[in-house]
This record gives sequence, structure tokens and C-alpha cells, in this order.
Amino acid sequence: MKLETVIGLEIHVHLNTNSKMFCSCKNVSESEEPNRFVCPICMGFPGMLPVLNGKAVEEAIKVGLALNCKIASHTTFARKSYFYPDLPKGYQISQYDEPICYSGKVKVFVNGEEKEIGITRVHMEEDAAKNIHTADGTLVDYTRSGTPLVEIVTEPDIRTPQEARIFLEDLQQTIRYIGVSNADMENGDLRVDANISLREKDGKLNPKTEIKNLNSFKAVERALAYEITRQTELWEVGKPIVKQSTRGWNDASQETVEQRIKEDEADYRYFPEPDVPPLKIEDELIEKMQGALPELPQEKTERFIRQFELPIEQVRIIIGDRSLAEYVENVFSEIVQWNADRSDIEARNTFRLYKLAANYLLGDFRNILVEEKADFRNTKVAPENFAELITMLHREEVNRNAMPQVLRLMQETGGDPSAIVADKGFGQVSDDDQLRRIVQDVLVESPAEVDKARAGKLQVIQYLMGMVMAKTKGRANPQKVQEMIKEELGIK
Repeated sequence: MKLETVIGLEIHVHLNTNSKMFCSCKNVSESEEPNRFVCPICMGFPGMLPVLNGKAVEEAIKVGLALNCKIASHTTFARKSYFYPDLPKGYQISQYDEPICYSGKVKVFVNGEEKEIGITRVHMEEDAAKNIHTADGTLVDYTRSGTPLVEIVTEPDIRTPQEARIFLEDLQQTIRYIGVSNADMENGDLRVDANISLREKDGKLNPKTEIKNLNSFKAVERALAYEITRQTELWEVGKPIVKQSTRGWNDASQETVEQRIKEDEADYRYFPEPDVPPLKIEDELIEKMQGALPELPQEKTERFIRQFELPIEQVRIIIGDRSLAEYVENVFSEIVQWNADRSDIEARNTFRLYKLAANYLLGDFRNILVEEKADFRNTKVAPENFAELITMLHREEVNRNAMPQVLRLMQETGGDPSAIVADKGFGQVSDDDQLRRIVQDVLVESPAEVDKARAGKLQVIQYLMGMVMAKTKGRANPQKVQEMIKEELGIK
């Protein structure tokens, strides 16, 4: 029997509005002091009336547009009733049959192949409070209660744990790009429930198992892989799952454990929320939010590859951090400016400069920023100075071996690279006559090594290169040094 995996995801995203969903309390999902940012509304006191946060509506629309959803012209709220200690009213204000966004789709690339995943809906709701379990009992922190959320529900279009992970990574990137949430899983800004079932190839959908407590992309992938194995074994012994259920992921034991039978829609007893009136979404608001969207990650990825001819592996790293992507683009723009009046810098050389800059941005420079606990948003190295340094390297005006030191000094001082190179003597010795004289001196001083090199022990050339680099205090062009040594020795 050939079984097919069917996966759908439900993703909750905390919106970064200043206030909560239905009250004016400060929107802080975590606080050092429990129950500090609370009021009678978010604590569920009787008689309190919720007032919808307009900014949350705008951010929900932005999420929908970024996921290619249709935006409803008319949307309503509903009460979703269930009884947990962390739900003060005994119900959650959510959306049910008229969500604000619906019928979307996104593309992901898995192993080089394009896959389209449908978005069933994006709806708004308020978050619950937080249970804190102690040895003496369970306490409730209402700080998180009422935090604005959007819930993103996918179609059951995902077929492998890898697809699920890639989709979530891309979604997190998109959410961060449009600026509606930090989307940090470790802080609870992005929470994932995964639904999974198995079926005979192209057969009917079977009851799903919902997996909760997934707090990392790696956990999502591992939990789904575990469930595939568990459910396959049940099918093989003739006991496929016949009821919806909820399981939790135990990271310590790397397995899912049964929690409870999954509620059906009837259990939630949805009915229209009488205290929040229906919402009409005007076309002008949708157009405004569409205009507020930045270039999205997938579009930016395609453009970087086309415009700058960088390898896909580098582009993915760059696009993964919006501040890095903006810094890189500014550096590339400055590279063009630095070389605009240079007749010897042809188009192909411009692409080489881009690649050279990307290598240092993702290598030495990023390592320096990490060491100094800085990032591309607050670096002291202006894009035009970074572009100048890369241009100097391309023109062989600075020694490649000195680049990490120059970059570090630029980060520490915010100084101009040409001044640092001149002041510290990091300029490269590229004058052929001067360099050849030094090479000849080294060969005269090293007769034994010369004999070995001529006898075929070419590794000795590295020793001779080291001697030249020492005499030039590391300022010689290594490639030229090697070429000259071989020429002087008559080695091809």
C-alpha cells in the first residue's frame, strides 16, 4: 500500500501594534512583572466592552496581501467558547465564517522545484493569557491576554516535513519584511500547530492529528517525521487513525504524546460577537496597505540573482536579513558610483566587484559585527566606505591579507579606508620592478630552496613566497609574487 502524507499548518503571529486587540493596554506579550499591563477588558471583567484596534486591522490586511489573499469587503467577529484557566472570559474573540483575508497562495522552492501552497484564510483574534506552573499550583499572567494575533491557515497542500519547514522559514521572512511582527518563535511571536494525516494515494482525507508545542522549525520537521512513522505503522497493522486528536511534541524524547481529543467546530459553539460590530473594508484602505508593502523576499531574491549575478546560496543568506539586504544594495550602488568614471572597469568587472563585496560582507565583515555585538543597522562602516575599500582591493591598492584589519579599524573608528590604509601601511606593493627586485634578493639568499624547487619540490615555492611577504611586511600581491618566483626559476 502506498500512503500519501497530507499536512496543513496553522500559524499564529503576534502583531506588533502599540496596544492590544480590544483595549488600550500596552501590547507587551512578555513582561518581567506579571500582570502589569492589564485592565478590566483584557482580564474579562463582566460588563466591559471591547473596542477594535484599527492598526491591527491594517496589519492583518498587509499579511493577507503579502500572501496573495483576497481581502474581504465585509468581515465579522465571533465568540469561540472553550474553558481553560488562561481564557478569562471563557471565550475568545476570533473570526469564523467571514475572515478578513481568504483564498491566498504562496510559492516555495524545495530541492530546486517550485511548489504552490494554498492559504485558506488569515483571520484576526485575541491571544489568551499564560499559565505559569509552579510546585504550589498554577498561576495566570494576563499580560499576554488580548494581544493582537493573526492566524494563518494553509490548505492541506504540504506533503513532506521539509516542505513544511521551508514554507515556515519563508513565511517568517515575509512577516519580518512587511514589519508587522518580529516573528521570533523562541519568544512566542510565531507559534505553529501542524495537522497531519495519511491516506491512500489520491484518496479521501482522513481524520487529522494536530501537533502542538512546536517552538522551532526543526521541531516542526522532526515532529512531522515522527508522526509519519507512527501513523504508517498503524496503517500497516490495519489500525489507521479514525478520530481527530491532539498530540504534543516532547523535544527531550523526540516523540509526540497524546494530549486530548480534538474539539470539533460544534464544541466551540461559535456565534456572532455582539460587542464588536461588522467591519467594512474600503478599497482605499486596501490600496493604502498595498502601497505600504515593501519588495517581498521572493521578488527581491529573483531580482538580486538577475541584477547582480550572485549565486543563489549567497542571495538566500542576504535576503534572510532585511537590514543586510538593504546594506548590500547600498554598497553595490556605491560601487557603481566609485567606478563610474573608470574606463577600465567594464560591465563584467562590475559583477566581479559585486561578488568580491558579497564575499567580504558575508565573511570577515559579518564576523567582526558579531564579535562586537553590532549589526548592519548600526555599523560605523558607511556603505560608500565599504564600496571604496572593495574598489581599492580590486585596483590592487590594498593588500588582501590586510583586509580583516582594515575592516576592523573601519568598524571601530568609522574612518575612511584610504586614510586607514595609508596610515597603517596596508597599501599593496604592486609595482613590478620593485617586487621583482625583492623576489630576486630572496632567491639569492635561499640557494638550497631554489635547488629544491628546480628539482620539482614545488611546495618550496610557498616558503619562498613567505620570505617575500615578510620582506614587504605582507604588502606584496601574493599572486604576482608566485608568478615572479616561477618566472625567475624557469618553472611553468
